[in-house]
Amino acid sequence: MATGINTIQEELQAFDDTKTGVKGLADAGLTKIPKIFVAEQLELDNNPEPRCWSDFCIPMIDLTGVNDNGSLRREIIEKVGDACQKWGFFQLVNHGIDLRTLDEMIDGIRRFHEQDSEVKKELYSRDYSKKVVYNSNPDLHRARKTIDWRDSLTFKMAPQQPQPQELPHVCREIILDYTNKVKQLAGTLFKLLSEALGLDPTYLEDMGCMEGLFCMGHYYPACPEPHLATGTSTHADSSFLTVLLQDQIGGLQVLHQNQWIDIHPVRGALVVNLGDMLQLISNGKFISVYHRVAAKSVGPRVSVAYFFRVILPPPNPLKIYGPIKELLSEENPPIYRDITIKDFVHYYYGEGLDAPTRSLDHFRLS
Repeated sequence: MATGINTIQEELQAFDDTKTGVKGLADAGLTKIPKIFVAEQLELDNNPEPRCWSDFCIPMIDLTGVNDNGSLRREIIEKVGDACQKWGFFQLVNHGIDLRTLDEMIDGIRRFHEQDSEVKKELYSRDYSKKVVYNSNPDLHRARKTIDWRDSLTFKMAPQQPQPQELPHVCREIILDYTNKVKQLAGTLFKLLSEALGLDPTYLEDMGCMEGLFCMGHYYPACPEPHLATGTSTHADSSFLTVLLQDQIGGLQVLHQNQWIDIHPVRGALVVNLGDMLQLISNGKFISVYHRVAAKSVGPRVSVAYFFRVILPPPNPLKIYGPIKELLSEENPPIYRDITIKDFVHYYYGEGLDAPTRSLDHFRLS
């Protein structure tokens, strides 16, 4: 048994030492994927046909008029609340970020990953105290089963934004531009979420839900055996809120009513999903759900995820988060206990992306 474990660890380390990621494997022209990528119990075949009809499409929310029409705003708040309670996911259109910016952000992340490997190696690291890091599988050495067919460029944009020269030259300008626009959009979203919970519009922002911003630019090369691999393993986000930009290739799936539902790309749309921290502070009224990315025989697939989360590393690891008191009553008692950021980080980030249980389960009141 120990020999097998050691062999896997040696294979993982050998892959890590190349510093060329999954793209390096794809560029080598492999026709079979290495064993460390083979998902033995892959369940991607449980939906052989795309599931997308009236009952099984994530909600599409149009933000037209959200800031200048009171009647439309109330309708939007109702739709946001309904999506957050039933799905934990929705797509957003007419959100204020122009198509040129969206396309350029996707292209910028692609340009980074398609640079000469020697240039990218300068940023290759697993030290997340750095503001900008490139690697493959952030939880590479913690993964319990297999690793994902994906490379990532990560960059922290709040509370302290990197200096421009710290960002990769090939995508520096668009990262700065897109980040400013996503922050503006997030301000609107957190107001809508607050109002959908029956709180003052600035409640969630005032309690710090926008203080930390962690970003990941993912690159999924075409996989020679997509039926054996995962692009991103099944997981729920740790954030309060995630704003995802994806290209048109597809592969993102959400677990809804025990079915994996394809989130079909809509040009110009952004995917918004809730994370575990928002489920906790909303006392379970809003939900954070499992999702994943299927490996594809075509590619590369490119996506950019912006996670609005607690600040990590936390300036105050003993800061407490728990169900919002204004949402609690005798009829709606707390279902989660108050926790410190240290508690949350220990359970979520210590377990790895493919952890067998939800981190939120550790914080449920018996």
